[in-house]
Amino acid sequence: MRVITGTARGRRLITREGEAVRPTPERVKEALFSIIQFEIEGRRVLDLFAGSGQLGIEALSRGAREAVFVDSSRESLDVVRKNVESCGFADCAKIVNMDFAAYLMRSEKPFDIVFLDPPYRTGLLQRALPLVAAKMNAGGTIICENPEEEELPEQCEGFSRIKRYRYGKICLTVYRRKDATNE
Repeated sequence: MRVITGTARGRRLITREGEAVRPTPERVKEALFSIIQFEIEGRRVLDLFAGSGQLGIEALSRGAREAVFVDSSRESLDVVRKNVESCGFADCAKIVNMDFAAYLMRSEKPFDIVFLDPPYRTGLLQRALPLVAAKMNAGGTIICENPEEEELPEQCEGFSRIKRYRYGKICLTVYRRKDATNE
């Protein structure tokens, strides 16, 4: 894994070994950031179920103001911490070891962009989506990574599914507020 572009372009990122993690494939990450390339600058980003932190780090490299990395695994957050530090983003990153629902219930500041990439086929995505939608700024974007056979709702807490992109067996599902979808 590497940072694709921006201030940390080309930096190698580490990841946990084993079956417990599933890093976003490079081509899917490139596609994801093509979708939101003009929305990142100066934004507040949440990388929920952070894993290695590669999505939040890519957003910081492309000019996001702040990224919050949340994961319930200490091992994953150790990897996130190392990746954040090696890319020089320690001053604009917040790393939180907490269950996603507990974090979202306590979080007060809203987000502009949220990456949701929980373990597949666990129901976590369906549980997290409405909680995340309640923590978004107007005009915010939620991007879910999910397996192709997993259906997500058309509407969720004032957000509409505007597009679903398929890359092999992986889908990126993009949500925006209903009143912001007429772009």
